[in-house]
Amino acid sequence: MKKMPDPEKASREIARREKQLAGPRGKFYFPYLIFIVSLVYITDEIASMIGTLMKTEIANDMLSHFGDSSVGMLDILSVISVPFLALGMLYKPLSDRFGRKPFLVINTVGMSLGLLIIYLSKSIPAYVLGACVIQFFVPHDMQAVYILEASPARHRAKLYSAVKCVAMLVVMAVPVLRRYLMPDTSQWRRVYLIPAVVGLVTSLAAMLFAKETDAFNRSRINYLRGNTQENGTDASGGVIPALKFVWKHKQLRWLYIAVAFAESGYLLTVDYQVVISYGYAEHFLSKGLFPDLASALESVGVNEVTAALFLFPVGCALGHLLPGFVADRKSRKAAALFSSLAAVVFFLGFMIGSRAGWPPYLVGFFSGACIGFFWSNVDTINMMTGESSPTALRSSILATVSVATGVGVAVSYAITIPLLTKLGNASTGPVLLCVAVPSLIAAFAILAVKTHDTRGVDLTAVRGDEWDEPTEGSAGPVEPA
Repeated sequence: MKKMPDPEKASREIARREKQLAGPRGKFYFPYLIFIVSLVYITDEIASMIGTLMKTEIANDMLSHFGDSSVGMLDILSVISVPFLALGMLYKPLSDRFGRKPFLVINTVGMSLGLLIIYLSKSIPAYVLGACVIQFFVPHDMQAVYILEASPARHRAKLYSAVKCVAMLVVMAVPVLRRYLMPDTSQWRRVYLIPAVVGLVTSLAAMLFAKETDAFNRSRINYLRGNTQENGTDASGGVIPALKFVWKHKQLRWLYIAVAFAESGYLLTVDYQVVISYGYAEHFLSKGLFPDLASALESVGVNEVTAALFLFPVGCALGHLLPGFVADRKSRKAAALFSSLAAVVFFLGFMIGSRAGWPPYLVGFFSGACIGFFWSNVDTINMMTGESSPTALRSSILATVSVATGVGVAVSYAITIPLLTKLGNASTGPVLLCVAVPSLIAAFAILAVKTHDTRGVDLTAVRGDEWDEPTEGSAGPVEPA
């Protein structure tokens, strides 16, 4: 049996959390909370995507000294940051013990410091260090837990997708910064400074104005009072209890497997800028406008790619927004199918468009929509995972999803990098397409056949065993709130 907290300490914590529950909220607190969470999401999305939006320039600048500016080589260096996903499994579950708010603040500070390190980097090790710091803090998405636990059930997916939509629109700041702070491609580091400073300010706002979620406070009080749940939930959280819980319950097991397959197309979300760069460069070479590929890439990086990236966030925002309405109106599974199909269609659009010399703004919009719908598919599966988890273990279970994510990302690297290294950067588009399409099909097939939809479930009442094989005396699924 798990040792209970010291009675005196437990009593003090219960009093503190009851005071938080009873504290004034005001009728405008929820909109204000969504505003704060949106600021955190903006920092998260910029930290997640800025390296990808600058990838060609980073590879050409930092690796040219070694005679290799291959994007595949930069991907190999990026693999160094992947183990930080495993470290994150030990970190995120702490929010099931200490609360959501401290980690909302800490994560935002960490992402901002990672951006600052890259801005100051003068060597490959310093760049990799900054990337590792970002990789450690970005996946935790404590802002997503806030939305799940604070939103009305019938609007949960819409609010989540709307916040991500706003965050993606603000990512338009990256191409704006490229335009005004990067007179030539060697000055790419300047683009990192302003997002780093804004992120630090955001973390201060979160610390001062966000409150702990009521769902966590109630769950923690129940645990401290010894009110354990019948399904064996360990209300103190942790990696091992979360993994045991997932292994025990059918719904969560299959959701983990589905997200692993979906993430097997991960490099599609990393190398799209390369697809655009080489597509336009080869198009202009075929027209005889440049003497060689290097000079074409230099021109494309400053002009066509930068122009395309202006509308990239608009397309990405749309890809995040629409599935939320489908998820709340129809079902989570319908949203996953819609997202998967749209991601493939828009990928074909921007790959073919760049090679054919279509207007950069259109190509940028298509590429953004592709990435937005791809991540919406993953987000939908993760939302189903959160909605299938009891509050006492929700953050821990969402943290251990990184096991499945890591498997999918590893498969993506293992298949894609050897092909890109052998075939060259110009083959990036077809290679990514051949890897991503089967992955998305497999992920949706698992969702369709092996899982139950979670639209409208009451998160304060979810036990996690509702979707297991029925046994005598077992309760049914949680009814929509």
